[in-house]
Amino acid sequence: MAILLVEDEDGIINFVRRGLESAGYQVLVANDGIDGLAMGLSTDVELVVLDLGLPGIPGEEVLRRLRQRRPTVPVIVLTAKDAVADRVANLEAGADDYLIKPFSFSELLARIRARLRTAGQIRADTIAVGDLILDLAARTVSIDGTVTELSAREFTLLETFARNPGHVLSQVQLLDRVWGYGFDGSSNVVEVYVGHLRRKIGAARIQTVRGAGYRLVEP
Repeated sequence: MAILLVEDEDGIINFVRRGLESAGYQVLVANDGIDGLAMGLSTDVELVVLDLGLPGIPGEEVLRRLRQRRPTVPVIVLTAKDAVADRVANLEAGADDYLIKPFSFSELLARIRARLRTAGQIRADTIAVGDLILDLAARTVSIDGTVTELSAREFTLLETFARNPGHVLSQVQLLDRVWGYGFDGSSNVVEVYVGHLRRKIGAARIQTVRGAGYRLVEP
């Protein structure tokens, strides 16, 4: 399942995609209304972030057609119009929420999480990989019922692994998702924090794939 961003401004696309991927979400991008509508109709999309000023098909029309075909998928509208009449029109057209440009990523993320919870489509509040269980709300991890203390960064790294169990994640991917876009790729911080996690959750749970990266497995 993924979040679809329908937007034609490269700066906003990069800003939102980096933030959502760092938060553990898969992000699909459409640069115009035609592709946005086609991708939004896919059942693999669990939420749509929709700009209104789109080439191809206007965002208002994309929203209308989405509502006809997928009435329950949450849609958050991005708009530069902040008049009350415009906000009411967006909501009456079927938007679940809206943000006025410019906006902060933290506010967008909070609204996305709220809409996914409301729709009953959010990832479970826990992630389990074997007997390893992450409580996303409490930000705690337990192994076979025993709680293990992690720092905030360690938890975020483990959450990134746990959302991709068995998949190899490269150092670049981990740096981007956990430490943020543009972090120094020559740093050994990933290796250091993987070492921290191995000591706390068991070395066998995180495998090194030589020349490729790391993956979380059931021991």
